[in-house]
Amino acid sequence: MKKILGCLLVLIVAVAGGTYWLGTRDDASTGPAAAPADPQQRIERGRYLALAGNCMACHTARGGQAYAGGTPIPTPFGTLYGPNITPDEKTGIGTWSADDFWQALHNGKSRDGTLLYPAFPYTEYTRVSRADADALFAYLRTMTPVSQPSRPPELDFPYDERVLLAAWRALYFKPGVQEPDPGQSAQWNRGRYLVEGLGHCAACHAPRNSLGATRPADGLTGGIIPGLDWYAPPLTNDPRTGLGRWSAQDIADLLQTGIAAHSSASGPMAEVVLGSTQHLTGEDALAMGVYLKSLPDTPASTRRPAAAVSPAAMDLGGKIYRQQCVQCHQAAGEGSPGAWPALAGNPTVTAPSPVNAIRMVLDGGFAPATAANPRPHGMPPFGQLLNDNDVAMLVSYIRNSWGNEAGGVTALEVKRARAASTRN
Repeated sequence: MKKILGCLLVLIVAVAGGTYWLGTRDDASTGPAAAPADPQQRIERGRYLALAGNCMACHTARGGQAYAGGTPIPTPFGTLYGPNITPDEKTGIGTWSADDFWQALHNGKSRDGTLLYPAFPYTEYTRVSRADADALFAYLRTMTPVSQPSRPPELDFPYDERVLLAAWRALYFKPGVQEPDPGQSAQWNRGRYLVEGLGHCAACHAPRNSLGATRPADGLTGGIIPGLDWYAPPLTNDPRTGLGRWSAQDIADLLQTGIAAHSSASGPMAEVVLGSTQHLTGEDALAMGVYLKSLPDTPASTRRPAAAVSPAAMDLGGKIYRQQCVQCHQAAGEGSPGAWPALAGNPTVTAPSPVNAIRMVLDGGFAPATAANPRPHGMPPFGQLLNDNDVAMLVSYIRNSWGNEAGGVTALEVKRARAASTRN
């Protein structure tokens, strides 16, 4: 019996040790720092990359100084805060080297080897090249140093035990730079690099499991954004819920202007366009569109069955639509190009989750003000005018008219969305 227990103990220790090794291993296959380039060109390249990666979104608090940290990042496990990445020597990354910065992006570890929480998307940033990492670091070194200690995470037990990240990483993280696919064009490879790497689109547009991890097999099939109660729609080529009706140029237009033929950016995506993607070059925005258009349809096994809608609900919803919405969105849901988006074939409307459409009806909103569209048209809020049942009927109507087949909405779903809107 003692021998059996001893063997079990040895086995447990071996498994734990192996798991810890897998979860803390580094990928050093990409070699040392990139060869020196013109310093000013490198800094300018880093500035562009910081915009493309939307670094300020997490590292600049509202009303705070650039890159000084403090932005809350809500998760199902508690709240984390973007750290100070200005070159302040005591509270920022002023004592870091380019190798230390590469370690954080590529291997998900801080300067002292501490495992970083994956709210920092090193699961995607690991694909970034060393040359781009060095350019980012060079740019951040030009920021004004700000003395502001980074706020520690506020996580529930046991997620506050950082050592457990080793097990999570062993299961869900493997560092490695993304190598070009020789069977694809340079444009396609550039688009994949931006979508899967620096742009970290999977952070919002991929479903997550109960431990907060995304799975490559799921792809960009959409999901609820943790802590924000918005739904990031599929970026697959599903003609009903994804980008199947879009062209690569349509996608590029949305990224750069906030509006496109089939939709406009709202909610968290509007913030991404405002702070990040509007600054992309036309070539990069189109490359992302080309890559996304190459993705397959949403697998049938992951599609949600659409809830049935009664004729009475469609009648009532249609009546409300003609009273409140038709002036801007038109009788056939075709919208007004350049002003109000079409509702027919709009992924925000036809998404598997109706929460975005509900919240737009309740709260209204504007597309982002971009250089190409500085005065976007807005939508007024109807939350005070319409009760939960009215909103449910209206959203059910627009989700099932003009060729849309997205299913019905209940008053309970509207009530939950209204409560989430109040929290946020």
